[in-house]
Amino acid sequence: MAVSPFAFFRGAALVMASDLAGTPVSGLPVQACGDAHLSNFGIFGSAERRLVFDVNDFDETLPGPWEWDVKRLAASLEVAARGNGFADKERRKIVSGAVGRYRQAMRYFASQPNLAVWYAHADMDVLLAQFQSQLKKRQRTTVAKSLAKARARDSMRELGKLTRLVDGRPRIVSDPPLIVPADELVPRHTDRAALLAELGDLITQFRSSLQNDRRFLLEQFEFADMARKVVGVGSVGTRCWIVLMLGRDDRDPLFLQVKEAEPAVLSRFAGASKYANQGQRVVAGQRLMQASSDIFLGWQRAEGRDGQSRDYYVRQLRDWKFSVDTDAMAPPGLRMYGALCGWALARAHACSGDRIAIAAYLGSSDVFDTAITQFAAAYADQNDRDYAALVAVIDSGQIFAERGL
Repeated sequence: MAVSPFAFFRGAALVMASDLAGTPVSGLPVQACGDAHLSNFGIFGSAERRLVFDVNDFDETLPGPWEWDVKRLAASLEVAARGNGFADKERRKIVSGAVGRYRQAMRYFASQPNLAVWYAHADMDVLLAQFQSQLKKRQRTTVAKSLAKARARDSMRELGKLTRLVDGRPRIVSDPPLIVPADELVPRHTDRAALLAELGDLITQFRSSLQNDRRFLLEQFEFADMARKVVGVGSVGTRCWIVLMLGRDDRDPLFLQVKEAEPAVLSRFAGASKYANQGQRVVAGQRLMQASSDIFLGWQRAEGRDGQSRDYYVRQLRDWKFSVDTDAMAPPGLRMYGALCGWALARAHACSGDRIAIAAYLGSSDVFDTAITQFAAAYADQNDRDYAALVAVIDSGQIFAERGL
């Protein structure tokens, strides 16, 4: 979070939720993302093996005001645009374009039947064809390379990056402090075979949260290894594991990510989740908001060696996942990306909230767009002050920050 104002913003979901809690809302709840900044949207593979663009982080998802998600997206675009050195006029176009796209998409979804809204999705190949005329040759080449890179990100690629052969079997390579195999986290006298069997049993428990066909598929893989992995910005400090499963042979891998789920930051202000298991809260929210979710998306509760129970959700570590590098974008590119985020967020909210009432509230003029754009600029100013305060206490030695990871 100390790297830049945008990195601080990404890790400060609770701070912004607290700030938004006292602001006026329309009283029209949706399944909120809870942390809808621009880096929590991305490209991933659908079950039908198509590349789609959608919201892609649900650690903080909870029913709540739709306005909070829109404001967090708008503010993130303002903060990111400042970080890229864009002028005031360019930043306003980027933010108002994203908010305007949200409003227009919501009005469109309000006119559509329920099934049409549910089936709507942002197919990357279709989008690329639609925007071909608006992209320069260099931009088209960059997008095509990015999509090809996304398709190459799968478990087979991770096998070569994350493992080495030990006694003829692939094992996860230690790379502390970012990746530490499970057997390095326990006393040396611990029986490795017994430990791996115990960990394997924990992994199999989450199968009950899957659909029958996907449970059948998962049962064709066996547990091979497990490691702790540091991930994210806001997620640092929570437990996260990567799990290697093997299918018919050592060249048939499946990498799963098992991520700790704590109460959503919104729960302090919007009420507790109806789900006792926080992993189930994440999974239920993701399935409701995403057009196509990971086929192995599930949850479980596990008891740690300290005797405490913790909730987790499970998904594939890599499944054509790709995040766009917004730091390298010129103003037109970020404006187009922001509009795509606005559409995806509107679609997610339309599936879970009263899209007709929200569309009526938003109206057909740009009054809402202008108001949120002004809010985003004011909030980015506050974010700059908060970031400066964090850096100051780090520099003074009051808190310690690990840099360069």
